[in-house]
Amino acid sequence: MSEPTPADPTRFDPIPPPDREARDAARERGRRLVKPAGSLGRLELLGEWIAGCQGACPPRAFERARVVVFAGDHGIARAGVSAYPSEVTAQMVATLTSGVGAVNALARVADASVRVVDMAVDADTDPSVSEHKVRRGSGSIDREDALTHDETLAALAAGRAIADAEIDAGADLLVAGDMGIGDTTPATVLVATLTDTEPVAAVGRGTGIDDNAWMRKTSAIRDAMRRTRPVVRDAVALLRTGGGADLAAMTGFLAQAAQRRTPVVLDGLVSTAAALVAEELAYGARAWWVAGHRSTEPSHTIALARLGLEPLLELDMRLGEGTGAVAAIPLLRGAVATLSEVATFEEAGVSTRTGED
Repeated sequence: MSEPTPADPTRFDPIPPPDREARDAARERGRRLVKPAGSLGRLELLGEWIAGCQGACPPRAFERARVVVFAGDHGIARAGVSAYPSEVTAQMVATLTSGVGAVNALARVADASVRVVDMAVDADTDPSVSEHKVRRGSGSIDREDALTHDETLAALAAGRAIADAEIDAGADLLVAGDMGIGDTTPATVLVATLTDTEPVAAVGRGTGIDDNAWMRKTSAIRDAMRRTRPVVRDAVALLRTGGGADLAAMTGFLAQAAQRRTPVVLDGLVSTAAALVAEELAYGARAWWVAGHRSTEPSHTIALARLGLEPLLELDMRLGEGTGAVAAIPLLRGAVATLSEVATFEEAGVSTRTGED
């Protein structure tokens, strides 16, 4: 079981890196498998990372991959920054909870399960998903704070508690997904603020907005960044000013997963924006994350570069929900299988290259 979550949800113990000895052992084992050294490319590096996260070589097959979709509405959506109305958020929460959304289908293929958490949906949702709800809709960040200070702390604490609950229940691989109309706007604000990027270079098309909506979105992000830049060095204030309850909860979730030495597959822009803030709160947490894919959002590439993460997939995905991360889970399973199931030259009785022992 986990240690009790600290009274201050912003406090994290030093984050240790994945086990180097296990990682080195995995590299050595990979060198001796019945194949040319390095011939599986990044799949080999992925296996080494997993071995380090588990502290074991060969690594163990993942038994309980878990997707947690954090849902929330954002007041900025009223500024016309999305192609869809805000009521779609609650409708999609019901869809995902029923198991018939895109992430549900992909999760079944990846042998993962999905949990939905309502952090700030601007509607009443089923009690099974609203236990941690902070408020109905976050503030319109172009002119007001997304949250109060207490709400920000509550969302961070909720994210940490959710990570603890999932890991205590046996989750050995986590994904943080998002669901919220307009959520790429605060996510872009966080990324652009932390990386000192001008709005026009960071703003994408989100749900597929037209040129007029793109201009409205760019203006909203510009105005929000005027409010977030003065607090860029304070991660909690940044979430309060320019984030939202869903983003704050994701931040706590990602940081706590690293605290608990549990690997995470990052999804698209929203979860990666939360990861940038989580790294500010819990330095070193990034070592426990891998980027599932690169979305079409410009600020996603900017955030990945800041974290030093190279995505596993390039499929032009932009849905969110955790779909891009879940699509990458079979690669992680393949990396584990390669290290654990493929014979070494010695075991198979196959001759190595001339000059090798």
